[in-house]
Amino acid sequence: MHFVQELWLPIVLAAGGVFVVSSILHMLIPIHRNDYVKLPSEEAFTSYMRDIGMPPGEYIFPCPESMKEMGTPEMIAKYKNGPVGFLTVMPNGTVSMGASLAQWFLYSMLISIFAAYLTHAALPPGSSYLSVFRISGGAAFLGYGVGYIPNSIWKGSAWTTSAKFVFDGFVYGLVTGGFFGWLWPDAVA
Repeated sequence: MHFVQELWLPIVLAAGGVFVVSSILHMLIPIHRNDYVKLPSEEAFTSYMRDIGMPPGEYIFPCPESMKEMGTPEMIAKYKNGPVGFLTVMPNGTVSMGASLAQWFLYSMLISIFAAYLTHAALPPGSSYLSVFRISGGAAFLGYGVGYIPNSIWKGSAWTTSAKFVFDGFVYGLVTGGFFGWLWPDAVA
């Protein structure tokens, strides 16, 4: 953990920079405005969910009991008739933006720590800005951006939505690489 003591400033500033840039991307620039759409007959749907006492969780429908059941004529018919999807149900109550933003900042700190670790393992003090930028920015991009792609592969999320989140991750990687490259320790004389 010596690298954290040595690189605490770029770790914190990169996480803070990503926090600010993500706020700009999500609040000021309307790039994510159409990522999600309203349910048709939303009130009837949510009323039904309340009536059956739907607990928070992640659901798939139709949901086979086993891989073997996926190939049965009954399950194939359910898939063909639809709808087919994933549903995330959160606990009731207002969404706490404060708690979510705090968790996002902690996640950004975690990504910055891993970027610091990988860059520190790969490069000595005094390395060039571009070398540090490439390693730390690439590591940050992997943490922020690439993880959204499986949502399109496995959960049917629109590829355009995943592409926008990958773009966000690319920008966050640039921010992280910039701070690490700027604040990378000089070579010991």
